[in-house]
Order: sequence, then C-alpha cells, then structure tokens
Amino acid sequence: MRGFTQREMAFLLGCHNSAKVSRYEHSRRVPSLDTIFAYETILGTSAQELFAGIRERAERQAMHRVRLLRRRIERQTTNPILARKIEFLRSVAEGNTTELHYEAVPKT
Repeated sequence: MRGFTQREMAFLLGCHNSAKVSRYEHSRRVPSLDTIFAYETILGTSAQELFAGIRERAERQAMHRVRLLRRRIERQTTNPILARKIEFLRSVAEGNTTELHYEAVPKT
C-alpha cells in the first residue's frame, strides 16, 4: 500500500503487529471503524474502495435480511405503521434509496 511495508502500516494504524494488516489486506479480518478511518486518512482512498470485498459481503447480507423482514411483516395484520415499514423495506430491496428517508413512527 503506497510502498509501505505491513509493519509500517501497522504502526500508522496503531496496530501492535503486521499480522492484522495482512488479515485486513486479505479480507480475513474486518477492521474497526477507527482503523477504517485511519486507512482513509493515511492512504487518501475511500473505505468503499479499500474494503470493497467486505462492503459487498455486508451489502448482500443486509439485503437478504431486508427481504426476510419484509416478508415477515407482510404476513402480519396491516396497520399504518406496518405499511410504512413494508414500503421502506421494499424501496431498500429495490435499490430506490435516492429519496428514501426512514422516519421513526411515534409509539402509540
């Protein structure tokens, strides 16, 4: 990464050894948010680009859970709150997130 050794990157990231850096580089370990932001700062590259494999895996897993929850909620008796949740989850599942904002519904 930019010519730095894993040992040097470990120092810059505040890791105790270079083994963690190796595991980050091979997607065998998910870095903490602090480490992700440190990588962004040091390398001047977005986390999305640096950790593309991890991001893609997380996106697939999240979308799977979105579809599961939507199916569970759709089986329940409908009410305005459930309808809003279903619509939100449907929009997420379809990738319509440009104008999507989830608003918490006051408890009744």
